[in-house]
Order: sequence, then structure tokens, then C-alpha cells
Amino acid sequence: MAITFAQAINKALHEEMKRNKNLVCFGLGINDPLRFFGTTKNLKEKFGDERVFETPTSENAMTGVGVGMSIHKNPCVMMHQRLDFFLLAMDQLVNSAAKWHYMFGGQKSVPITIRLIVGKGWGQGPTHSQSLQSWFAHIPGLKVVMPSLPNDAYNLLKSSIRDPNPVIFIEHRWLHEIEEKKILIKDSKKNIGTKLLNKGRDLTILSYSLSTIEILSMKKALFDNNVSYDHIDIATLKPLNLNLLKNSLKKTKKLLIVDTISHPICSIGSEILSQVFLDKKIKLKKNPILISLPDIPTPTSFFYTKDFYVSKKKIFNSIEKILERKLRYNLDLNEIHDVPNKNFKGPF
Repeated sequence: MAITFAQAINKALHEEMKRNKNLVCFGLGINDPLRFFGTTKNLKEKFGDERVFETPTSENAMTGVGVGMSIHKNPCVMMHQRLDFFLLAMDQLVNSAAKWHYMFGGQKSVPITIRLIVGKGWGQGPTHSQSLQSWFAHIPGLKVVMPSLPNDAYNLLKSSIRDPNPVIFIEHRWLHEIEEKKILIKDSKKNIGTKLLNKGRDLTILSYSLSTIEILSMKKALFDNNVSYDHIDIATLKPLNLNLLKNSLKKTKKLLIVDTISHPICSIGSEILSQVFLDKKIKLKKNPILISLPDIPTPTSFFYTKDFYVSKKKIFNSIEKILERKLRYNLDLNEIHDVPNKNFKGPF
């Protein structure tokens, strides 16, 4: 039976709260009518409002409460419906949660998982659609994960909750309805989150989060053009394991990084590029291409975002450039760019 991204997260939360009686889930919107995009459905009913509860709209305060509880052996899953508003809690995150384990000689841990929602579209503009995963990846003491598919969402969330120190768990809101056939349970102690989704010989495509779904949606068109490619999905952004990517590049010697939710400077994509260039064992035949957003704040206007967001046509043109041949494709040039599907009614 198929399971959605949101259902996978909900399943992981139910199982972890049942496993650990001290685990607490709280945040803004956790008990709203839509139950946090469906991810917290029936949590309050099953575990009670002392373990599953709303908080006042004070991001810095609620994060401080979560850090304090975690230090005193009450692990937390804290939830924010927008990453943008979590910026108000950066002091608690950077100067407390990330450093506590190191400042006290490893004697204290901070087992807190912070779920942050990101996502483009629907006229949200520059202050409601930011994807700042590279900010968090820069901070020593933090782990950062950003799954693309339900299986990874399930396994990575369980792994994050069981981690003794802070994990930033970032979800793109356009992914919550993505489906997979079934959940494959993996060892939560292992570094889950890098896998080969397609195997080929001519080109290596690396992506994560929504970018992975965008590449998967182009699979048939690439197949029809006899494009043989490795497609690597990275869901664990920190620590970053590039062994699979490097092995692929030794074979294909051509690299396209699709990072359609980041700006180019100091992004996850640019970090991966720098690590590839520093590896003397990798000899690329062509200059790699990084596809990202323009280095300007996101427009609010539907008219301007059409040229701001990355289109499938741009991805195809980049593949043509790397392979040095024209591709035939029948893509809808009026593709939906501002909503995930025609039934989308808003970000909440």
C-alpha cells in the first residue's frame, strides 16, 4: 500500500513516542485543523496534551524551552510551520543547542529534533519562502537532513529523534503528498540519506529535496532521448557523505547539480562543487553546472516568479550543454511553477 511523505512522518512520530515515554512534541500548528500538513494526525488523541501541545507564538522562547528540556533528559521534537520565523530563535540554536555538548566536555547532550518547513510558491515572497539549509549546515554541532521521499522521511526522522544531539529536519511543503509504495525500515544508527535513484554512464545528476522530485518527473523524457545517467539523491546534508558521488564521477566525468531551492553563493550545491574540485582523483571532462535560484530575494508576483524559479526547460538545456547534443522534449512551456499541483489551496 502506498504511503505519502506526510504519512511517513506521522508513522515515525507515533512509533517514537510509543517507544520513548519521555519524548515530547510541541510547536506552532501541531494541533491545528490540518494537523501540521497531516504529519501530527492523532498524536494528541493518543499521547495526550501533556506530550503533544501548542505553544505561544514566541519562537525564541519555545526553542529555549525545548533546549532546556532536552538537556534534562526530555527529548523533544519541536515544529515550526515556516523556517523564516525560526530565524528569531537562532541565538538559542547556535549559542546553546549546537555547543552544549562540546562546552561541557561531552557530559551533556541536547537530544532535540527541530522540524522546519520550507517551500516556494503561492505568492509567499521573500520572507515566507526561504530555504536556508546551508545556514544550519555551516554551524558545528548541528546535523542537517532534508529528505525527498517518504522512505527517507520515515527513517531519517527516527534516526534524528534517537540522535543524542541537535538535528535540523527540513521539509519542503510540496513534498507532503509525494507517495512511495511502502516503508523500508533501515537501521536508525547508520547514516541514512544518500542513494542512487538511477544508474547510467554518460552523466551524474545530484539533487536533494524538491529538486530530486523534479528530476524524477523528467525520467521518461531523458530515457526517450537515450540519456544514460546516474541520479544521486542526498538527504543528509550535514554530515555530507560524497563517496557515492565521487565514485559516480570517476565513471561519468560529467556533473550536473540541481539545487533549485538555494541561492548560488555558499549553498549546498557550491559546497559539493568545492569538495569535488579538491579531490585530485576526480578528472572531469566538462565544467560542472550548478543550477540554483538567482542571487536576489524571491519575488512575490506570479509574473516575476515565472522567470525566477527553475524550469524543466532550463534543466534540459543544462543537460544538453554538458552532453553537447540536442535533446528532443515535449514539455509544457506553461508548466505550473507557483503551486505543486492544480488542487493546491495554499501553504497551510
